[in-house]
Amino acid sequence: MPSVVVNGGAVVYEILGESGELIVLTPGGRFGMDIPGLRPLAEALVAGGYRVLLWDRPNCGASDVQFYGQSESHMRAETLHGLLTALDTGPVVLAGGSGGARDSMLTAILYPELVAKLVLWNIVGGIYGTFNLGAHYVLPSLQVVRGLGVEGLPRMREWRELIAANPGNEQRLLALDRDEFVKLSLRWLNAYVSKPGQTVPGVDDELFDRIIVPTLIIRGGAHDLDHPKRTSLEVSCLIAGSRLIDPPWPEDAWERAVEDRARKRVDRYNLFDTWVLAAPAILSFLDG
Repeated sequence: MPSVVVNGGAVVYEILGESGELIVLTPGGRFGMDIPGLRPLAEALVAGGYRVLLWDRPNCGASDVQFYGQSESHMRAETLHGLLTALDTGPVVLAGGSGGARDSMLTAILYPELVAKLVLWNIVGGIYGTFNLGAHYVLPSLQVVRGLGVEGLPRMREWRELIAANPGNEQRLLALDRDEFVKLSLRWLNAYVSKPGQTVPGVDDELFDRIIVPTLIIRGGAHDLDHPKRTSLEVSCLIAGSRLIDPPWPEDAWERAVEDRARKRVDRYNLFDTWVLAAPAILSFLDG
């Protein structure tokens, strides 16, 4: 896989398709571009006449681990800016779900010159969703470093997987300064604390005025605690002129996926398996 060095860290990427407008497709969580369910959506968009850029964000997949910025999504937005600038892509379509939606929104807010259109789904929000993010992605490493120092990080399953994908990540973790890591982790954790005037964690509502490109929002499922229906409705109000549509997958698709993941069922729902169902709506929006 090719890579570009951004802020001292290698960012691995892949471009599918030979011609057409470029779509940057970003998954959620700390999942890399090989997470099941993402590539079928990318291939469907390529079949519709577009090119698709898949990338491993910092702390995902085979890219280098990195720790800087106001929040992890701010870091990813800065990284994407560096990647697209290095590739000299011009304005692109940003499309992302869950954490990828947040990363895409922040990129559009901070670097509007890079963005031609925006497509968002599974937007995280609400008390449960934001607390869950902080508890899952920040607290475990923070607690380990407070007790064992940075030497404890490579023992954690999350970081072991990234070291297996990119052996250089072990030394990058061990080279971290303990006190600076604790300080950064507290800042990243604070972004996930629900606050008035922040529909999306870590992003002030007033900043959404900077998004002036055509935007498609696929609303959250009716009972999805991680990506509440209410949050997608509120974001649609914050982005002037945005288009909101119902999800093309079952209302309870995410809840089924969460249950199947917990029960280790591999023959039914993956977290992102249903995303390919959004391809017709995305293509219709982009072509229109």
